[in-house]
Amino acid sequence: MKKVMFVCKRNSCRSQMAEGFARTLGEGKIAVTSSGLEASRVHPTAIQVMSEIGIDITNQTSDALSDFKAEDYDAVISLCGCGVNLPEAWVMREVFQDWQLDDPDGQPIETFHRVRDEIKERVEKLIETLS
Repeated sequence: MKKVMFVCKRNSCRSQMAEGFARTLGEGKIAVTSSGLEASRVHPTAIQVMSEIGIDITNQTSDALSDFKAEDYDAVISLCGCGVNLPEAWVMREVFQDWQLDDPDGQPIETFHRVRDEIKERVEKLIETLS
C-alpha cells in the first residue's frame, strides 16, 4: 500500500480536506497523512464543508512536516504551490505533485466548496494512479 503525504502551508484547510477525501475514498488502497510547513489548527469551515458531504475530519490534527520523515512516504502532494519551499528529500519521492489550489481561508463559503470539489477530483485520480 502506497503512503501519501499531503502538505500545505499551515495544514489547516486544503491538506486537511485532501486527507479526509483520501482516507474515505482510498480506504484499503492508500495510507494517508497531512502536514504543513507549520502546524496550526483544522479550520472550522473546512470541517463544515466536508461534513456537508458526509466526511468527518474533526479528529484530524494539524502537524508540522518536520515531525515526519520523507523516506516513509511514496507520494508527496503539495496543495498550495509550496513545493519550492519543501526540503529536497520530500520533492524527490517516487511521486511528487504540486496542485497549487486557492487558499480558501478568509474567503466566502463558495470558495471552500469549489476548492473542496477540486480536491476531491484530484484525490480520486491520485488513488487510481497509486492503487
